[in-house]
Amino acid sequence: MKKILVLHGPNLNLLGSRENEIYGDLTLAEINKRIKKFAKEKGFVVDLYQSNHEGELVTKIQEAKGTVDAMVINPAAYTHTSIAIRDALAAAKIPTVEVHLSNIYRREEFRQKSLTAPIALGVISGFGATSYLLGLQAVWENISQRHKVR
Repeated sequence: MKKILVLHGPNLNLLGSRENEIYGDLTLAEINKRIKKFAKEKGFVVDLYQSNHEGELVTKIQEAKGTVDAMVINPAAYTHTSIAIRDALAAAKIPTVEVHLSNIYRREEFRQKSLTAPIALGVISGFGATSYLLGLQAVWENISQRHKVR
């Protein structure tokens, strides 16, 4: 069975009580519940992880190499600042989709540059919690088609 790692970056543990006009009113637990349901329906295993610490996210990415088939990551604020996360994604060589709850291109100028996007298969942003499901769908189709070609 295929396994997909979903990484949630800093401050996403505050969802539901943090700037609801930007991030919506769902909590991270509610988003994770939707992700688990989606994974069950599609027939893959999902591993969920959230951290506010850059090094922990880097370690999780490094540990994922060889243990997961794909990754969906919401690097949150680290999207715009973390060369370490970008380098970990490049080194891991795991098919990855970057997701964001808000449309980062409609926000402050500093949020419009993603250091991790060039490493990702693609970026989905602006659809709230649905961004995660769209990201999972995209990466699932990518790894499913890749394995069928062999």
